[in-house]
Amino acid sequence: MRPGHADLIVTRWGARFKGRRFPCSIGRGGIRADKREGDGATPVGALRLISAGYRADRLPPPDIPLPLAPIGHADIWSDDPADGAYNHGLSARFHPFRHERMRRGDPLYDLVVTTDHNWPDAIPGAGSAIFVHCWKGVRRPTAGCVAFRRRDLIWILERWSARSRLIVQE
Repeated sequence: MRPGHADLIVTRWGARFKGRRFPCSIGRGGIRADKREGDGATPVGALRLISAGYRADRLPPPDIPLPLAPIGHADIWSDDPADGAYNHGLSARFHPFRHERMRRGDPLYDLVVTTDHNWPDAIPGAGSAIFVHCWKGVRRPTAGCVAFRRRDLIWILERWSARSRLIVQE
């Protein structure tokens, strides 16, 4: 896995993309090659960005080269390995399995990007919901996702290309 100029490289010290460096946050469990559900780790490897969601009540739709949709009130992400929809997004007012609401009260998912970690053919327990999203602040850990200052995330996504990958290195 050799990084190219189009790749976003993330380490525990920060990120670099298109000749610029960015502060970022990673999972509270650090960076791990053996990612498991609930370990709080950010998985090592090359990930593709699949699609994005945004809070239409909080920001205009960013001009990015990914499928983009407003986040609805019923949008959830299944993180329950027992669920047949594990590691997939759903729209459901009621869901009997453990899940995460995508429309949050805080700004973390004002702009959120889905990666292809353990997706679309999810292996139960191998980790779910590795997103790229807005952060709580410098060095404030995530549950395993990669997080950036909102303006930096928009800058990165506006320059994303079909060749780009998110490469997480130990």
